[in-house]
Amino acid sequence: MDIARTAAAHTDPRRWGMLYRLLWRITRGGESALLAVATDPDIRMVQNWCKAVGREIHKMHAFVRFRLVGKNEVDGREQFVAWFEPQYRIVRLASPFFRNRFASMDWSILTPYECAHWDGESLHFTPGVPRDAAPDDDALDELWRGYYRSIFNPARLKVKAMQSEMAKRYWKNLPEARIIDELVAGCTKRVRDMLDAEERPVKPAPKIAYLEKLRGLNESDGTPT
Repeated sequence: MDIARTAAAHTDPRRWGMLYRLLWRITRGGESALLAVATDPDIRMVQNWCKAVGREIHKMHAFVRFRLVGKNEVDGREQFVAWFEPQYRIVRLASPFFRNRFASMDWSILTPYECAHWDGESLHFTPGVPRDAAPDDDALDELWRGYYRSIFNPARLKVKAMQSEMAKRYWKNLPEARIIDELVAGCTKRVRDMLDAEERPVKPAPKIAYLEKLRGLNESDGTPT
């Protein structure tokens, strides 16, 4: 059932017929061990669908960006909204992650397929909406850009690897994506500045009894005294 639930989130129009065929083969066709036959063409196709859906769930977990839209006047809980454009119908599969991670705030994740809503007590779903139903920029966007600038390491930049992990189709909805071209363009100068910078003096190790004991062991034969 887990395989069927995941494969059903794919958008390939063949998925319902394929799932029915697998179910028939397992229950009526005498192939009760079919799911273990990795070389079966039907199994391979369903597995590929599940892998694609799993990757998209991972991307949703990584690239959803909430925007503050208000505060509940009754209980004071902050209310956030995010917009995401998944490739597959993954909202119900991906939402428990956000419920567990952001349980202390009210939020909605809007997508063209379906929308998820958390009010601190229950997770519920409504039909999908167009892009203009989601809020535009807010102050949190600048925080995201500041954070991204602070962790951006020009010496380790690999553009192809970055685009493989964060495909360009996600960029239009990521606040930090607006500064990627700027950061990439300035990489050469930043690396040169890093190389030209004076070496910082090594700070003395803190006087902590446990660390002193470890250093003593390293300097001896390793046998505790």
